[in-house]
Amino acid sequence: MRSAPDWDRIDLVVFDVDGTLYDAARLRRAMLQHLLVAAWRERSVRTLRVLGTFRQVREALAQEACADFLTLQYTRTAAHTGCDAMRVRALVQEWMQQRPLPLLPACRWPYVQAVFAGLRAAGKPVWALSDYPAVDKLQALGLQVDGTVSATDADVARLKPDPRGLRAILARTGVPAARALMIGDRFDRDAAAAQRAGVPAWILSRRSARGVRSFRGYDDPVFGPVRAMSTGATM
Repeated sequence: MRSAPDWDRIDLVVFDVDGTLYDAARLRRAMLQHLLVAAWRERSVRTLRVLGTFRQVREALAQEACADFLTLQYTRTAAHTGCDAMRVRALVQEWMQQRPLPLLPACRWPYVQAVFAGLRAAGKPVWALSDYPAVDKLQALGLQVDGTVSATDADVARLKPDPRGLRAILARTGVPAARALMIGDRFDRDAAAAQRAGVPAWILSRRSARGVRSFRGYDDPVFGPVRAMSTGATM
């Protein structure tokens, strides 16, 4: 579906973070190089195995819609890998939250900053909704938002496609679902969460899905009116 959004009827734009604001595949390739160096120095691939298992566990927990996923993501990974749950938590914090930060600016999608600047110039609030803690990532990306909600927040504690995080943003901003817009990169997570919350969605993807609008980059014509409102931010 390619019909452009009516920006005059949108009062709030909610962005997913990982894969939506930066090239997640590029970041993973860069991080893999660091992990391989660490594995060679340690003569062990245990960290690689733990992180890979953690991602798989999280994918499964999202489908289960578990209320206690904040604990289960570590205990299940520990059970599958034989690594202590506290050690799993420490490895995730180091390799998935802290070490990637210096690499993020080079992975930011082209023109996303111009879209953010245009939305702010038009007076449209911009929020971030992520399955992971996002404040440090947004700062590293050089992107300013009006608010951030994460699945790891105690009052959310749900992974997408559960709509609780998106509904929390609507409640905090007072914006009706029909006048909000969700922008993500996954049909099965971001678009599904938006649908459950009654929010229109656009998905960054080269694929298409029935009933879901998609775009291929922030230079797409659908963002033309927004980029035109930006002042000085071209990339």
